[in-house]
Amino acid sequence: MKKRALLTRWLDNKTAQESHDNRIDWLRCLPFIGIHCLCLGAWWAGVSPVALSTAIALYVIRLFAITGFYHRYFSHRAFKTSRGFQFVMAVAGNSAVQRGPIWWAAHHRNHHRYSEKPKDLHSPHQHGYWRSHMGWFMTGAGFKTDVRYVRDWLRYPELRALDRFDWVVPFILLVALAGAGAVMEHQAPWLETSVAQMVVWGFGISTVAVYHVTYTINSLAHGFGSQRFSTGDDSRNNLWLALLTFGEGWHNNHHHYPSSARQGFRWWEIDLTYYALVLLSWTGLIRDLRQVPAPVLSRATISQ
Repeated sequence: MKKRALLTRWLDNKTAQESHDNRIDWLRCLPFIGIHCLCLGAWWAGVSPVALSTAIALYVIRLFAITGFYHRYFSHRAFKTSRGFQFVMAVAGNSAVQRGPIWWAAHHRNHHRYSEKPKDLHSPHQHGYWRSHMGWFMTGAGFKTDVRYVRDWLRYPELRALDRFDWVVPFILLVALAGAGAVMEHQAPWLETSVAQMVVWGFGISTVAVYHVTYTINSLAHGFGSQRFSTGDDSRNNLWLALLTFGEGWHNNHHHYPSSARQGFRWWEIDLTYYALVLLSWTGLIRDLRQVPAPVLSRATISQ
């Protein structure tokens, strides 16, 4: 019975008990740890141009799904889109193995509400670097979704399903990559691409890269960089983090006006996510990208 209960905790989030426990739940985190261990397989699997290209492509696609949609759309509603495309990008974000869009948005909205205060679960000022980078979501408290902050998304059953069964999409991606590797291994041996390479590079290494690049905004972007605006927290603007995260590194800008679809407020502040959103707006898939109002942009600053 205990083994069955543990399995259902992994497969159906609805069966998980609500918890305020701030201790790390190592059993629940075994899949997360396993994905990191999978990366070690690169030593014996080797690499090929196809596997490396797949890893890079999935890094770009899934990181954009996190930054452009999990963050700027689901958390801040910085633009509008159709219900169909909303679900497509929710699936893309879910494939990054950062759980469902409702859970993600709930915790991010909580972060803005209580930034740098004890209730901010990933504040390095309150809880230290390790906890802010990744330890917070490994706890019972981090696992639960505070639905008070995301009632606007609860009316979509397809989004609730992604949150409840958040392992399904990543598992399908893993199987698809293994299948593609098997086909190439047997039908196109000149590509020198194997099942192991596609699983290790396409899924493992790509996923872990998206993980830790995303996490740096919780940890490093609240301690390293400059502050243009007085936001009442330690959010910083950091060019290097902005390049790694497609624009999320302009974090002090973001905390100054979270509702903007653009986080690089100045022309020289590179924001690849925003550029991609503009391109999508030209196709009609998204619309009404929210900008920073001129009065907000011109408020008193503390540095330039």
